[in-house]
Amino acid sequence: MNKDLLKGLSEEQIEKIKACKDSAELLSLAKAEGIELSDEQLAAISGGGLICSTPTFTCPECGSHNIDAAHMNSSLHKYWDLDCKDCGKHWRE
Repeated sequence: MNKDLLKGLSEEQIEKIKACKDSAELLSLAKAEGIELSDEQLAAISGGGLICSTPTFTCPECGSHNIDAAHMNSSLHKYWDLDCKDCGKHWRE
């Protein structure tokens, strides 16, 4: 892993990171340690793409799967902001 991505972490945290077997384990560790990851760090963990693929959503109004989905992720809130392209229904999950 790029040493610049490890700046600000303790030696103990770096050793724990090195022991992680996959990105899911690494993300769990970051959460448990209270580490806020930058966009660059998240991209490095996920291989440069999204951390997870977008799940399939079903509109609660019309049953469509034609959904615009945006993952909202802040230190206080994590949710999907969703808009049905067919009926216009807006909701969050």
